[in-house]
Amino acid sequence: MNKTNDQQHRVTVQYPDTKKGSVVDNYFGVEVADPYRWLEDDLSEETEAWVISQNKATFDYLDKIPYRNRLKKRLEKMWNYEKSTAPSREGKYDYFYKNDGLQDQYVVYRSRVIGESEVEVFLDPNTFSEDGTTSLADLTFSKDGSIAAYSVSEGGSDWRKIFIIDVESKQQLEDALIDVKFSGMSWLGNTGFYYSSYDKPDGSELSAKTDQHKLYFHQLGEKQEDDQAIFGGTPEQKRRYVRGTVTEDDKYLLISASTSTSGNDLRIQDLSKPDSAFIVVLDNMDSDTWLVGHLSNQLFLETNLNAPNKRLVSVDLSRPQPENWLDIIPETKHVLSASAGGGMLFADYMIDATSRISQYDYSGKKIRDIKLPGLGQAVGLSGKESEDTLYYSFTNYKTPSTIFSFDVMQGESAVYQKSGADFNSDEFESVQVFYKSKDGTSIPMTITHKKGLVLDGTNPTILYGYGGFNISLTPTFSIVNAVWLALGGVYAVPNLRGGGEYGEDWHNAGITTTKQNVFDDFIAAAEYLIAEKYTTSQFLALRGGSNGGLLVGAVMIQRPDLMQVALPAVGVMDMLRYHTFTSGAGWAYDYGTSEQSKEMFGYLKAYSPVHNVKAGVSYPATLVTTGDHDDRVVPAHSFKFAAELQAKQSGNAPTLIRIETQAGHGAGTPVSKIIEQYADIFGFTLFNMGIEQLPELENQ
Repeated sequence: MNKTNDQQHRVTVQYPDTKKGSVVDNYFGVEVADPYRWLEDDLSEETEAWVISQNKATFDYLDKIPYRNRLKKRLEKMWNYEKSTAPSREGKYDYFYKNDGLQDQYVVYRSRVIGESEVEVFLDPNTFSEDGTTSLADLTFSKDGSIAAYSVSEGGSDWRKIFIIDVESKQQLEDALIDVKFSGMSWLGNTGFYYSSYDKPDGSELSAKTDQHKLYFHQLGEKQEDDQAIFGGTPEQKRRYVRGTVTEDDKYLLISASTSTSGNDLRIQDLSKPDSAFIVVLDNMDSDTWLVGHLSNQLFLETNLNAPNKRLVSVDLSRPQPENWLDIIPETKHVLSASAGGGMLFADYMIDATSRISQYDYSGKKIRDIKLPGLGQAVGLSGKESEDTLYYSFTNYKTPSTIFSFDVMQGESAVYQKSGADFNSDEFESVQVFYKSKDGTSIPMTITHKKGLVLDGTNPTILYGYGGFNISLTPTFSIVNAVWLALGGVYAVPNLRGGGEYGEDWHNAGITTTKQNVFDDFIAAAEYLIAEKYTTSQFLALRGGSNGGLLVGAVMIQRPDLMQVALPAVGVMDMLRYHTFTSGAGWAYDYGTSEQSKEMFGYLKAYSPVHNVKAGVSYPATLVTTGDHDDRVVPAHSFKFAAELQAKQSGNAPTLIRIETQAGHGAGTPVSKIIEQYADIFGFTLFNMGIEQLPELENQ
């Protein structure tokens, strides 16, 4: 890259006028102005006109970046290789997903024998809509594999439609189920399946509050309006998230229900006895407890009840309460993620955010440690009890995903499918470092770059973070990041508190009134990269999405001097009102709410990005990104934040918002849109770092 120290941005932006309203809220006697409340109305023509005008200003700017189109071509070139998943046996067919290269959506294929060259298309989501924005969200099969149910998302929305087809003829068997949200599909034999949804809200389906989740059973051949609510719909059963799971032998139904993204209660119904009552296993939401496997009258549950790093327990269905649980795989100092398949249990331990896997039988006897190709993330090793071959994928930040088959009895792995990515891992290196946060806590961070990197402080660097909801950032290869690395960029990922890398204690160290720890951890990561001369503030970009978008928004407000570029994506930016949209109230375990106490209101207001943009401050070059169909973190968060930045920015750096149309929170986004988005994001980032030319893109 050809770099310059010229910090004068060469493109002047004429921002659209954004009117200010007079809305003022009162929280515990404190008045808080909300001048852009009108942007919350996603049904109004005024908001639509604002979106159009903002996109025009943004794309007028992006169009002037000299290497933007070449970045897009590089992304297309590196993305254009065949990608497919491991097979899954359903009835007499093996199903797998494949993308020829640049298809907007993966296609579902099937064959009668694994690896058979004769395959046929089963479902092609690229035919669901002309623009590729209708995606396949889920696909499940009846127990004998003769009937399939699949759900689709339109324009990236979390609302789904479910279609039911005969697998031989591929003909639709009945009317589609509509208005389904945050749902799995768990079959009971071949008669029907359990699914979950909310009542359709009043007002906008993309932003109005959805607060009462219900579990239904759909009997094949019946009308959806006749489906009965199995759980939910009454005041004593009010939950925000409800999920039903049928055991593989069709004998038991487990219902997990929760009011927040952490903690669930649990009950069981014996389906072999008509109209049997639910047996309560857990009557509180003080833990996360999930079904892993089932053997006769025993359930195997993964839980963090009295075990912050999780354990696997055996539950006798004649006395399933926690005081009777038996440890099969006890808690250790490393976080456990358990799975089952082929009559075995698998314990995936996360050690400094990388995988170590051991195999056990159902009595808890350790069979073997499974040898992995190196340090990275292994995903899979689950399946039906009858299967003797399972599959898993292995990857890290510099290694494209390889799929391995695993012989359950012999314990041997074999390469099933190598990646076709045009990326030479040998030219790059990933190192894990540990740095001190503000309070002295040691935080791990993985830094990936080309070998031979000169530590002179001039390397364009993306620092990516999340830090919340017990979610762990483990090493994963990404084509878009591969392009960044190939251009000579540095990609750094710290494992911030609030995540799940070190168990529930690590999670709880970054929530509610300890949320500032997450921001401090991210700031300290940036300071480490600068101190070690990987980069300087001039060549540093901060990026994160959703809760990570909040992270970037909060840090750029607290430390605008720290970075040259800020890239908050689909972020939670209004911390005083997030819980009033869609299912946002379910995030209260991590965030708290502005209504719960004066202390919590004050804490949220102190870091809420929308409420802390100050006039007279020079903020970094900012490209806010969101989707107009995001009904998880509604785009009003990003709209209001961008409006505040544009009104108060005192420096020359652009503060723009890129609003993708017919797109949601991210899942199901067409490949063509992803490529365009990242060409814009990388182009904006490098341009605002003063990168004049990208010779790496020449002669591509």
